[in-house]
Amino acid sequence: MCDFCKIASHEINANIVYEDDSIMAFLDYEPINEGHILIIPKEHLLDIDEISDKLLYNMLDLSKRIVSSLKKVYSPEGYTIMQNGGAFNDLGHYHLHVFPRYKDDGFGWTDSGMQHDCSMEAALKIKENL
Repeated sequence: MCDFCKIASHEINANIVYEDDSIMAFLDYEPINEGHILIIPKEHLLDIDEISDKLLYNMLDLSKRIVSSLKKVYSPEGYTIMQNGGAFNDLGHYHLHVFPRYKDDGFGWTDSGMQHDCSMEAALKIKENL
């Protein structure tokens, strides 16, 4: 059983901000900024394409309510909602990050400097597989 499944079953303690029958939200143990929250499905799932539309909707709806709460509590300059999939999900259980942002918080994207195809051909390949 993974750590998030253990949190969902209350075998591991977490600072829970929301819980219902199918999802849970709690403070991240290694936050980007204070108020960094993880939203997880209680069922062990890895990737977004494994999650039912209803469950995904509930998680996104909760992220919206969390953003409203973070705005009231922290008065951030913005917020970030993100998740990593596949090999980049280092915890092996789907989780959605929601955290307040500030202009000088140091969080950002890195650029490999490599050239990537952003042509109409690339768009059509993706479109054909939707």
